[in-house]
Amino acid sequence: MNDTDYMNLALELARRGMGWTSPNPMVGAVLVKDGEIIGQGWHTRYGELHAEREALKNCTGSPAGATLYVTLEPCCHQGRQPPCTQAILDAGITRVVVGSDDPNPLVAGKGLELLREHGIQVETGVCKQACDALNQVFFHFITTRRPYVVLKYAMTMDGKIATRTGASKWVTGETARKRVHEDRHRYRAILAGVGTVLADDPLLTCRMEGGRNPIRVICDTHLRTPLTSQIVRTAKAVPTILATACPDEALRALYEAAGCQVWVLPQRGGHVDLAALMDQLGAENIDSVLLEGGGTLNWSALEQGLVQKVQAYIAPKLFGGGAAKSPVEGLGVETPDQAVRLINTTITPLGDDFLLESEVEHHVYRDR
Repeated sequence: MNDTDYMNLALELARRGMGWTSPNPMVGAVLVKDGEIIGQGWHTRYGELHAEREALKNCTGSPAGATLYVTLEPCCHQGRQPPCTQAILDAGITRVVVGSDDPNPLVAGKGLELLREHGIQVETGVCKQACDALNQVFFHFITTRRPYVVLKYAMTMDGKIATRTGASKWVTGETARKRVHEDRHRYRAILAGVGTVLADDPLLTCRMEGGRNPIRVICDTHLRTPLTSQIVRTAKAVPTILATACPDEALRALYEAAGCQVWVLPQRGGHVDLAALMDQLGAENIDSVLLEGGGTLNWSALEQGLVQKVQAYIAPKLFGGGAAKSPVEGLGVETPDQAVRLINTTITPLGDDFLLESEVEHHVYRDR
């Protein structure tokens, strides 16, 4: 095996922490000595040992003189865990191979510099593209302090998310829906509008075995979420935030008594200011949001430049209907050159359906 092989193994290990490490990154580490793997580890959960210390804990032999393969630059600061650079130095590791540089201002090259100052051979950029892709959420959050937003919707091949009567169960098949629940586990929060609650009375939970429920965030400007809705009735079991501009303290108290957090935020265009909501979510260390809204909420998020990725689940069927809902509504752009441009598109078959994933290249009306 070579450096690439060992780093790919570290990547496989890192992915095991998906859904559990937020707001920390996913990291994997492999220790190799004399051509043999002597230790492996990954960051299992937020607050637990980092990948490097996990690998050292699991060593089957002395790590002195070994090579450490780690998907992200080792930290050099004291957080919930002590610095990994010190553990590397104490272990007598002589070579460190790194996938991604850490943009965290507390690290940002300082970890690599410290190791080199102590005579350790450091090599970077091995499997960099894959290592960077693994932690898009962390890189965005640590540099902007706003959540990474994934706009997700399911539609027919004629661009409908429901029939003309509003019926939407189900647009896609079981395989695609299973993938959605994996992403509800992966991302820290799920965001929907009150219109979705009124129309579908959803739970917005993760139904993946062993999965983690996202924090539910409902944009509800005037507090119209029914107290009898599944969202409110389960708020003591599943963390739930109602983002509102409602000034009625007595009404807000009813939701709080049911277990909801109620955040009072400013308005923008007659609705909750989504930028202010993202700032507040970031302040609460919520690093990622799966946006499962209707067309109006989706457009507002795009218009304000808040979306980083778009997931379009496409079913090979046609609903038709001029009044049938589409995934992005709102005002829309005036000319084709104002379009929200999407790049780096991938296509994944899921049963009879397809998942198109793209990153957002630029935003239409931001700062206007």
